[in-house]
Amino acid sequence: MTPVEVNDGRLSDRMAALARVGRDPRGGVSRLAYGDADREARALVSAWMREAGLAVSVDAAGNIVGRREGADPAVPPLLCGSHVDSVPNGGDFDGPLGTLAAIEAAHTLLERGAAMRHPIEVVVWSNEEGGLCGSRAVSGQLPAFELNNVAAGGMTIADGIRAIGGDPGRIEQARRAPGSIAGYLELHIEQGRILEDAGVDIGVVLGIVAIHQWEVTISGETNHSGTTPMAQRHDALLAAAGFVELVHRVVTGEPGAQVGTVGRLEASPGAPNAIAGRVVCSLELRDLDAAVIGRLFRRIEAGARGIGDATATAFAFAPVMATVPAPSDPRLRRAIAEAARALGCTTRDLPSGAGHDAQCLAPLGPIGMIFVPSVGGVSHSPAEWSTPEAVRNGANVLLNALLAADRLLP
Repeated sequence: MTPVEVNDGRLSDRMAALARVGRDPRGGVSRLAYGDADREARALVSAWMREAGLAVSVDAAGNIVGRREGADPAVPPLLCGSHVDSVPNGGDFDGPLGTLAAIEAAHTLLERGAAMRHPIEVVVWSNEEGGLCGSRAVSGQLPAFELNNVAAGGMTIADGIRAIGGDPGRIEQARRAPGSIAGYLELHIEQGRILEDAGVDIGVVLGIVAIHQWEVTISGETNHSGTTPMAQRHDALLAAAGFVELVHRVVTGEPGAQVGTVGRLEASPGAPNAIAGRVVCSLELRDLDAAVIGRLFRRIEAGARGIGDATATAFAFAPVMATVPAPSDPRLRRAIAEAARALGCTTRDLPSGAGHDAQCLAPLGPIGMIFVPSVGGVSHSPAEWSTPEAVRNGANVLLNALLAADRLLP
């Protein structure tokens, strides 16, 4: 079929208008979830949803849902969207691109009088940056105790949900059952530089990686740095230095896209004239295959025992969190790739190393994600940027993949 194209001028204008909401004098945008700027942004995109012919509502978790009915009342809806909240001093594209491109796709379909078999729902997920709260609520993955956690803007999540029109006391009403959606498509900036370095227009996301984290405690013996001979030391910080190198060596020791990070390290007592008797550090492993993570961890754990023996220290690993991988649906990957080729765009398959709302929708139905290049691979920063061409390409691929999904999915 001949590809359909969005009104990229309107999309560009809306991107610019949304970027002015929550503009931070230090640079970038600060639209912290549930705060004044977030609520202003939500009102703005709700108005644009209505212009696109969508019936707008807010569910109990505070997600904005814009719906247009389809030709077949018996089939579940196709969803697309993203979020509008940001990290402090964040960029203009993380969240807004996927949100506004989804609204633009709906607006283009309205103007063209294009009929779809499935209902379409454009969703603005609440508090994405604070832990995918809105999308986790929809898939039943948000535990009740988290509603008492304090969000970045200072409110509890429960109070924040009330502030944006939701109802934390009835949050179960936001939950959807497996099979209740026909599929979900999300456009996002890559937040890395694989596409830019390869000169590729569109990333076809293979899935969203699993993330496993541990707290690692290294126990040695605190002693005087001047009076303890080197051969008699039980230096936990020396062991930690070897551990950081071990993680890098193990993770890079086999082919694949897996990553491993030691991002936090605290030594005690932390004095320049004392040997560290205790170090606590983090370990994080990410990959699309949980079996790969398990294999890497076992190698790291065994290597740590060797470091402990060599430095007269002991390692203990305590699990902190573990998410499951969310593979994208082969039919939606094919629809994205074919839409891109029809539009003259080059493609590359790649995993998503960052978390997205799409991973929370995977238990409910097929998911697909589209990446566009991030200049310099920069994100969560005022320097976050994707070119107008990349924005246009991504929105056009989203629109045409949505039309293909309407034909392909039951």
